[in-house]
Amino acid sequence: MFGKRGNEGSGKSAGGLAPPPAAAPAAPLTARQTAPEVLAEPARDMAAPRQPVPPPPLAPQPPRKRQARTELYYDTKSQVFSALIDTIDLSQLAKLDAESAREEIRDIVNDIITIKNLAMSISEQEELLEDICNDVLGYGPLEPLLARDDIADIMVNGAGQTFIEVGGKTIESEIRFRDNGQLLSICQRIVSQVGRRVDESSPICDARLPDGSRVNVIAPPLAIDGPALTIRKFKKDKLNLDQLVKFGAITPEGAVLLQIIGRVRCNVVISGGTGSGKTTLLNCLTRYIDADERVITCEDTAELQLQQPHVVRLETRPPNIEGEGEITMRDLVKNCLRMRPERIIVGEVRGPEVFDLLQAMNTGHDGSMGTIHANTPRECLSRMESMIAMGGYSLPAKTVREIITGSIDVVIQAARLRDGSRRITQITEVIGMEGDVIVTQDLMRYEIDGEDANGRLIGRHISTGIGKPHFWDRARYYNEEKRLSAALDAMERVKD
Repeated sequence: MFGKRGNEGSGKSAGGLAPPPAAAPAAPLTARQTAPEVLAEPARDMAAPRQPVPPPPLAPQPPRKRQARTELYYDTKSQVFSALIDTIDLSQLAKLDAESAREEIRDIVNDIITIKNLAMSISEQEELLEDICNDVLGYGPLEPLLARDDIADIMVNGAGQTFIEVGGKTIESEIRFRDNGQLLSICQRIVSQVGRRVDESSPICDARLPDGSRVNVIAPPLAIDGPALTIRKFKKDKLNLDQLVKFGAITPEGAVLLQIIGRVRCNVVISGGTGSGKTTLLNCLTRYIDADERVITCEDTAELQLQQPHVVRLETRPPNIEGEGEITMRDLVKNCLRMRPERIIVGEVRGPEVFDLLQAMNTGHDGSMGTIHANTPRECLSRMESMIAMGGYSLPAKTVREIITGSIDVVIQAARLRDGSRRITQITEVIGMEGDVIVTQDLMRYEIDGEDANGRLIGRHISTGIGKPHFWDRARYYNEEKRLSAALDAMERVKD
């Protein structure tokens, strides 16, 4: 299939490529021949139960050993990689699907190792094959981390240091890059897929992976010790409220309350710190949007995963190398109003676009949602005031607060606790104004009672005793008042 291997290669290479297929199977065959001899004798002695025992100790060991990388390994890999690039026809490779391309690369690398007479064990050869396939077709050393679904964040601090977040805790991974050049090359490959660039002239870049995982890159000269790459990974299985209940982030009664809030088109702001699960919770709430509603999302990097059929996704654009062509979040929100949306969802509110979002919420786009960085619902409302001031609006403070209270119905507070767990700590209604002060009331809050012997926090979600929320009439309009009443009663019973 690849012309350079069969037709274009010299007589030397053609002669060299013939023996490898015979030589490569020869080693596995000897291994397979010895295995039956060992199994044949115990077969009479109930060998079947003994067969599964040897594999478990062998399985965990290779991943740990394969992380150790020496200069000799990188020299060998460089030789094989260079020979691969000289041998393979990249234009033909691009026409293959991922699995076929990987198999083709593995065949050629096996041939090269045989021709060069490289002294390698079978496990070392497998590691080399996997690494080279990842370099050519994927994201190099990042591939094993991206394949794991239990990792929430990947943080690469230069070529020699990589941290991951697992189970809410940050630990150092043994993954390393050959040098900063390889790391920067992988960063450029990631950002180029979404039409962006990262280099000395444009050293900061936000991007995303094909699965929606959020990526941030900052390169030298701004990053002194080499490129810094941060990836917020998305789980392959999308979380829903039932799973949040299972993880203890919210009670079943609280989950029903959130379903109703999403269903009856309350204007919602999800507040929380970095890594508290705001985007995950926003994804969960959007599942309860009716299928016949037109939803438009605005994001800096597209990461929301809406399941509705009628969704328009918009993404901001940074300025080009001449400093022109920038499309801001505010531009997107303003344009949304001309696209006949029924709901507008802003991935993250962080600037003057909050004013345009509030205006949209207050002018017939009920059920709009967004996230904001804040530690409490009260602080969330204060930050909105500050963001409006950042936009250059010289409005009286009372007027700004009236706009906020007229637009926001519910603030949901998410938090990442010190033990790494994520909880929905408050569900708060925005009631109105008393004088110059915004009035709010909590429907549910999370109280910490202590911690167990393992350092895990022990707490509970409790009802505040509100029997008739401020959005009761809205729930009745959507025929959800009975479910709402039942959920609030159940929350009260759990409290008692």
